[in-house]
Amino acid sequence: MPDDDRDLQLFHRLRRLSVELELSRAEFARQHGLHPTDLRALIQLLDAARAGHRATPGWLGQQLGLNSAGTTTLIDRLERLGLVSRERDTTDRRKVFLAVTPEAERLGWSFFGPLIHAAVAGMGSFTDAELTTVRRFLDTMADIAVAQRPPHRGAIPG
Repeated sequence: MPDDDRDLQLFHRLRRLSVELELSRAEFARQHGLHPTDLRALIQLLDAARAGHRATPGWLGQQLGLNSAGTTTLIDRLERLGLVSRERDTTDRRKVFLAVTPEAERLGWSFFGPLIHAAVAGMGSFTDAELTTVRRFLDTMADIAVAQRPPHRGAIPG
């Protein structure tokens, strides 16, 4: 594909953004002694809570492609660091839900808050119609990325 193709250039811009955001995530993880999977787990848990979904260890392991032992190791590590808590279901004591702690949220906002605020402010220069198009574009690209992701070849160990 020629590099002057406008759609390919747009894809390269999207990749540039992805790389920049990943570098920020990696720096956050480095500063707080986290593994990249730890950060992915926290993001999954935050997104689940935002969607009103009560995350279980099994659900988290599935989202991350981890086996049961790896998921337990991950949750134990995040709990030891004070970033995740386990909460027993009040109706079925065998069931455990996971939650990101206020401390984890504080750390996240202290690091990512300036980026988020600058990004939201930058969005102010776009019309509602432009933002609707951007949302549709990003949703489409995310759906394509999910569809093109190679399948797990068994669960990843922790």
